[in-house]
Amino acid sequence: MIKREKVKSLLETSEFNREVTVMGWVRTFRNNQFIAINDGSCLGNIQIVVDFNNTPEEILKRLTTGAAISVKGTIVESLGKGQRVDIKAESIEILGDSDPEKFPLQPKKHSLEFLREIAHLRFRTNTFNAVFKVRHALAFAIHQFYNERGFVYMHTPIITASDAEGAGEMFKVTTLDLDNPPRTEDGNVDYSADFFARSANLTVSGQLEGELAAMAFGQIYTFGPTFRAENSNTTRHLAEFWMVEPEVAFADLEDNMQLAEDMLKYVIDYALKNCKEELEFLNARLLEEEKSKPQNERSELSLIDKLNFCLSNDFERLTYTEAIAILKSSKPNQKKQFKYLIDEWGADLQSEHERYLVEKHFKKPVILTDYPADIKSFYMRQNEPDAQGRQTVAAMDILFPGIGEIVGGSQREERLDKLTARMEAMNVPQEELWWFLDTRRFGSAPHSGFGLGFERLVLFVSGMTNIRDVIAFPRFPRNAEF
Repeated sequence: MIKREKVKSLLETSEFNREVTVMGWVRTFRNNQFIAINDGSCLGNIQIVVDFNNTPEEILKRLTTGAAISVKGTIVESLGKGQRVDIKAESIEILGDSDPEKFPLQPKKHSLEFLREIAHLRFRTNTFNAVFKVRHALAFAIHQFYNERGFVYMHTPIITASDAEGAGEMFKVTTLDLDNPPRTEDGNVDYSADFFARSANLTVSGQLEGELAAMAFGQIYTFGPTFRAENSNTTRHLAEFWMVEPEVAFADLEDNMQLAEDMLKYVIDYALKNCKEELEFLNARLLEEEKSKPQNERSELSLIDKLNFCLSNDFERLTYTEAIAILKSSKPNQKKQFKYLIDEWGADLQSEHERYLVEKHFKKPVILTDYPADIKSFYMRQNEPDAQGRQTVAAMDILFPGIGEIVGGSQREERLDKLTARMEAMNVPQEELWWFLDTRRFGSAPHSGFGLGFERLVLFVSGMTNIRDVIAFPRFPRNAEF
C-alpha cells in the first residue's frame, strides 16, 4: 500500500528535498506546468510542478478540474509567490477522470443556490469544506461538553407514536398499501393492521423519552435527527434536522439557563480554537458579501468578533412580560414597521421581535423566561399566577443575533395533578402517554431540559445565512434529492 501524505501536513512541513506521495483532486492546471490539488484535509491547495517534456501527452490531457490523481515527487521550498512549498512531480497517475465539458464545478465563483442543486459535489468547494469542518467540530464539542460533566448519552427512538410538541405536523411511518389501505367500520385507516399495530410517526423530539432516563441517571442528553412535516420554505426551517436535548433531574429553571449558556459558550470557544483556518475563511467570505449590502444592513461585527462577543458577555435574562413592554414601546412597533405588531400581553413572539431584542435593544444574546401558558407546551411547569392573574410557565428561550430562537426549554411539570389537568385542557391523550405520567407517579422530582437546534448553531457559528447550507443534504418541501 502506498503511504500518502496529506496536503495539510505537507503545507506545514519543514522537511524538504524528500520523496513524497500525495493524492487529491485537481483544482486547476495552468500553463501545462502547475497543478493545484486539494485532498480535503485543509482549505489550501498544494502546487505540483509538472515536468512537461517528460510527462506523456495523454496524461497532460487528462489533468482536468475535478480529476483524482496520485503524484509522486520531491517536496521543495517554493520559488513562486503565494505558497511555501511545491512538489516536483516525478510520476503522475490518473485515478479518476473528470470530463471538463460536464463537471459543473469549474474554477470560478458559484452561487449558493447553484451549489444547492449539486449538493453531492459542493463539499469540494472551500466554502462547504469550511462549513462542514465547523459542523464536525461543534458536534464533537457538544459530546465532549456533556461527557466532561458526567451526562449519559441516550439514543431515543426515531419512530414514535407520541407527538412531544403537540404540533401534529409529523411524518407518518407505515407499511400499509397506500393504494388500498385496510379500513375500520367507520371508514378510517385501520392501523391495527400496520407493522406496529398502531399509527406511528417520525419523531419531532427525544425529550419525553429523555425525561424517563433523567429520572434514573440524573442527567442525560440526546443528539439525533428529528422531523417536522411543516410546509415551510424559510431560510431557517428544515423538514429533517438534528437536536441536542439534555434533561437534568433536581434542576430548576435557573440551572437550566446556566447549563444552556455554558454549553453554547463552550462549543463556540471550541470552534474558535480548533477551526481557525475555516473561520478566517468564512469571516473573509462574509465581509466580501457584506460589501454588496446597504450600509444600514451591514453587521456591526465581523463573524469572528461576533463569536468572541458571545463568549465575553453574559446573556441578558428577562421575562416575557418585560420583553413585551420593551417591544410595545419600541420604534418599529410605534411606527408600524413590524409585520406583526405587539399590542397586548399574550402575543406569540415572531422572529422579527426576537431579533429586535437581541440585535437592536440589548445587542447581545438574550434569555427570555416565563412565557404565557397558552402559547407553550403541556409539559412545562406552571408558575403561580401573576398580580393580574395571568398564568405563565417556567419556560426559557435563548435568542441569538441573526438567528432568533436557538434554544427552547423549560422546567418540566413534575406535579401529576397539574400535568394531567393541563393535558386535559390541551386535549393531549393521557392513555397514550401512560409511561410518561409514570415518572410523576413513582419518585417524581423537579427536573429541567432544553432543545438546541443544531443546524441553527452551525448557521450562527459559520456565518451562513440559509439553513440548507449547513446540513449535507437538506430536506424541505418538494425536495428529497440525494
